[in-house]
Amino acid sequence: MSNLAATKTAITPQRAEDFPEWYQQVIRAAELAEPSDVRGCMVIRPWGYGIWENMQRQLDAMFRATGHRNAYFPLFIPLSYFAKEAEHVEGFAKECAVVTHTRLEVDAEGKMKPASALTEPLVVRPTSETIIGASYAKWVQSYRDLPILINQWANVVRWEMRPRLFLRTTEFLWQEGHTVHETEAEARAETRLI
Repeated sequence: MSNLAATKTAITPQRAEDFPEWYQQVIRAAELAEPSDVRGCMVIRPWGYGIWENMQRQLDAMFRATGHRNAYFPLFIPLSYFAKEAEHVEGFAKECAVVTHTRLEVDAEGKMKPASALTEPLVVRPTSETIIGASYAKWVQSYRDLPILINQWANVVRWEMRPRLFLRTTEFLWQEGHTVHETEAEARAETRLI
C-alpha cells in the first residue's frame, strides 16, 4: 500500500462505488457549500461563491460581446400567467412554490400565522417565459424592434425531492437567455452561437 493510499482524508476513497456521496464530501471538504437549515437549500460559502462569480464574469463578458444585455424579470408570477405555461410542459407545476399571503401575524396563542390572503396566488418562478413574453409583447411593435438579445441572472426556486449541493437544490443561481428574432434562421444561428 502506498503512502498516498494510506493517508486519511475527509473524503471517502470509494469514488467509483458511491460517486454521489463522494461528490458531496468533496463539496463540503473544499468548503464550497453546505446544506442550509431550509430543506433542499444550500449556503454557498465564499470559495464556492467565488467560483460562481468567476464563471458569471467570464460568461457575462462573452454574452455582451455578442450584443446581449442583462435584464431582470419578476420573481413572482401570477398563477393565471403560470397556468398558460403549464399547458406546454406536462408535470411542470409540481416543482413550484406558491405564495398565498402577504403578511404574518401573531395569533392569540403567540404563534405566527399567515394573514391577508392574496387575491391571486403568486408562483415563485423568475424564469417564467409567460412574464417575459408579456414584456416582449409590449416591446416588439415591428420587425424594426428585433432582435431582442436578453440575458438574465437570477435565483431560481424549484421544489426538489432529492436535493444535492450544486446539482439539485430548491434554490439555485441561474443564467438564462431570452432572445427574439425576425426569422427562424436568425433564431437557429443564435442557438448555434450560444
